[in-house]
Amino acid sequence: MAQRKHLDDFLRGRIIGRLECGRTQLEVSEELGIAQSVISRLWQRFQDDGNVSRCCSTGRPRVTTPNEDRYLAVTAKRNRRSTASDLSRQLSSATSTTVWQTRDRRLGHILAL
Repeated sequence: MAQRKHLDDFLRGRIIGRLECGRTQLEVSEELGIAQSVISRLWQRFQDDGNVSRCCSTGRPRVTTPNEDRYLAVTAKRNRRSTASDLSRQLSSATSTTVWQTRDRRLGHILAL
């Protein structure tokens, strides 16, 4: 599957400007090399609320704080033979923050430091 790329505000403005000048969605998509469905969605959103900016998306909230991330990094550097599960247990006992198994696997990159 192709990598997605967000359109910057300048390009969105160019698209809307061309559509307002009377060009068709197909012409604009061919000129700029952007899928016609993207042009269509952008134009529809502009007509609905007059806004073309991206909506903010929160995603999943982080479990660990930056301080806890630093604690994990320092602990991993002190004991380089510790596993991600060991780090998870140490963090849990030190800060009472529960790190689930999926996050536990992501801690593996800290061990490579």
